[in-house]
Amino acid sequence: MAKMSSFPIRIISLALFSISFLPSLNNGQLTRHSILTRAKIVYHGGPILIETINVALIWYGNVSLNKKEAIASFLKSLNTDGNFNLQPQVTKWWKMVESYQAMLPGAKHDKVPKIIVNVAKQINDTSYKYGRNLTIGDFITKIVKEHTKEAKNMLPIIITAKDVNMEGVCTKTCAYNGIVGNITPYIILGNPELECPRKCEWPFIQIDSGPKSIFFLQPPNLDKAADAMVIALATTLADTVTNPLNTGFYDGLPKNSIGVGTACKAIFGSGAFPGNPGKVHIDAHTGGSFNAHGIKDQKFLLPAIWNPKTSSCWTLM
Repeated sequence: MAKMSSFPIRIISLALFSISFLPSLNNGQLTRHSILTRAKIVYHGGPILIETINVALIWYGNVSLNKKEAIASFLKSLNTDGNFNLQPQVTKWWKMVESYQAMLPGAKHDKVPKIIVNVAKQINDTSYKYGRNLTIGDFITKIVKEHTKEAKNMLPIIITAKDVNMEGVCTKTCAYNGIVGNITPYIILGNPELECPRKCEWPFIQIDSGPKSIFFLQPPNLDKAADAMVIALATTLADTVTNPLNTGFYDGLPKNSIGVGTACKAIFGSGAFPGNPGKVHIDAHTGGSFNAHGIKDQKFLLPAIWNPKTSSCWTLM
């Protein structure tokens, strides 16, 4: 059985590390369903994240309160049920990510352990210390070293403000995961509000390229950018947990892999097809579209995930 670790990383001498990437291609964008029919997620022998994942939320720039609350509430809802009478729950979505533990060689299939996401640290960098135009090579090494050097086993999630331009975000993707020094995974979540709303805010707005939408959904929290960022984070978090070092579960080549979330882009409910996100709930009071309930009656629109048992995209509805 492959050796697993709750977090197989250590922070050491980051100045000597090179940076490689695990691109979650087109996170937040409408993609081709041809990917879905060809995807073949397989296990490549490496570790996945289990037990407790300690997260460091790094808010870079003046990230608005709406964005912070939506993202923090989503992460807290992964392990905590809301009102039991309101279904489905975010925890049900997370159980599909947890189910990949049962797909490991020698794993027990009768009871899948929980994976706890613990927001252990939050950092607010409102000084724009590294500027507003961030390059990957310089920025990632410095930000991870600065904010996780005293905290072992930490997953940095860097969330940028709307006035920050991050290399790679929006041009190819809306969020992505990568590795520092081949041992430290991280996630970067871009803010599309100013830079690329017509690339990263679907299904709440028409996109620049690809299949045109038949109709648009209202965001569940009435903030297109915030709810789009939750979608992109959910997709990338699923990819990261199941493939933190690019040796876990994925399809394709290591440097251009398709993860368990990326494989099911632009699907939010049953009956989805290009231009149509599928079946979702509509909030009678706000008109917001959602498919999951979280803590404090918060509502979310969460993307489909590749189901390892059926080899198909699975949705909450």
